[in-house]
Amino acid sequence: MAERRSVGDSIKPYFERESLASFMLGLSSGFPYAMIGATLTTRLAQDGIDKKTVTAFTLAFLVYNLKVFWAWIVDGVHLPVLHRMGQRVSWMLVCGVAVIAAVLNLALVDPAADIGATVLAAVLVGVAGASFDIVIDAYRIETLKPYQLGTGSGMSQYGWRIGSAGAGALALVLSARYGWGVGYAACAVFALPAMLTALVLGEPERRKVVVEKKGLAEVWSSIAGPFGEFFRRNGAFLVLLFILVHKIGDTLANLTFRLLFDDLGFSNDEIAIYDIGLGFWAYMIGVFIGGVAYARMGLKRSVMLSLVLMGVSNLSFAALAAAGHSNWGMAGAIGFENIASGYGGVVVIAYFSALCDLRYTAAQYALISAGASVVGRLATGTTAGALIEAMGYVNFYLLTTVASLPGIALFWWLSRTGLVDQALGSAGEVE
Repeated sequence: MAERRSVGDSIKPYFERESLASFMLGLSSGFPYAMIGATLTTRLAQDGIDKKTVTAFTLAFLVYNLKVFWAWIVDGVHLPVLHRMGQRVSWMLVCGVAVIAAVLNLALVDPAADIGATVLAAVLVGVAGASFDIVIDAYRIETLKPYQLGTGSGMSQYGWRIGSAGAGALALVLSARYGWGVGYAACAVFALPAMLTALVLGEPERRKVVVEKKGLAEVWSSIAGPFGEFFRRNGAFLVLLFILVHKIGDTLANLTFRLLFDDLGFSNDEIAIYDIGLGFWAYMIGVFIGGVAYARMGLKRSVMLSLVLMGVSNLSFAALAAAGHSNWGMAGAIGFENIASGYGGVVVIAYFSALCDLRYTAAQYALISAGASVVGRLATGTTAGALIEAMGYVNFYLLTTVASLPGIALFWWLSRTGLVDQALGSAGEVE
């Protein structure tokens, strides 16, 4: 796994072809999330939708957690005609077109007039975005070499943040002038970078094919094989438990920030400046630190530090909620949270990528990434609005900090017992 290198050697992989490709893939991966995340939260709040309904919309993200059930299709099902371009390339194009269509559909609905149609449109964006992510994640992992996992994940996070923030800012600015429909429709262009990257680079060099899926036995093998291989590893069940619990507090907090900003009276321009503008640059710094730290500190120490930082970052929003409408308070909270998230996004994604077996990249990473946020999203969609109304923002963010402790304790134990290393897959092994 990651060797300790000089700072210069740690930075060099950022400029290699595989890492640059990861950046382009990240651009497209981030924007569907923004369309049904903070951007939709702002849109619904401005349309006068109540908090419980707004936070319930985060259940649309659960589609991302269900992608594990159809990820095997991306690994094994050949698309007619297009499969000649390659398995990953053909699916990248199809899923990219599906995302564009789903976002355009969301642009056409009116939440104030038909909340049901808005729910359906958001879910469709989630389905298309989750499918797009399956292909993007598999393509990224199979393109990167083991020593590039940290920096490649960093470049992917750079792209994700730029795509997410760029789409969110574009939607906010255009909606203020031309309406939300125009704002959403313009963001569909963010699907193109991943599609063009796949066309230019072709199939990933590290892609491995286990067997052609022809009969029912082979199809069943393609569905069960990825999970069977993962759970046969020593410590796999405990690693999966860590994946499930490590981000509960972070997810619960992050999906409610825009509600806090709205209740504190921040305008769209202030949100764009601090949450998107300042937050963007803070996140970029955190991503860079994460890539270098992963190479210098190694997997276990860098991941442990990220878990602590993500937990503590929620305290800054408790402080902002207590301070009220404060530009300095918002800048401090956004800055710290985004540096922690950027750092954590790199090292944790590198760790999750290294857990994959290259024979089952799409299915196994779908399992891992889906499990990483499912508990937090369920908690947010079903309880966050009611918790905020019952206990207030300050106590709510203190609660999310406490919720981060089980993940920290479990990873510490996995590291001490050696199970972190024993559960790694072939994607993290030097060939």
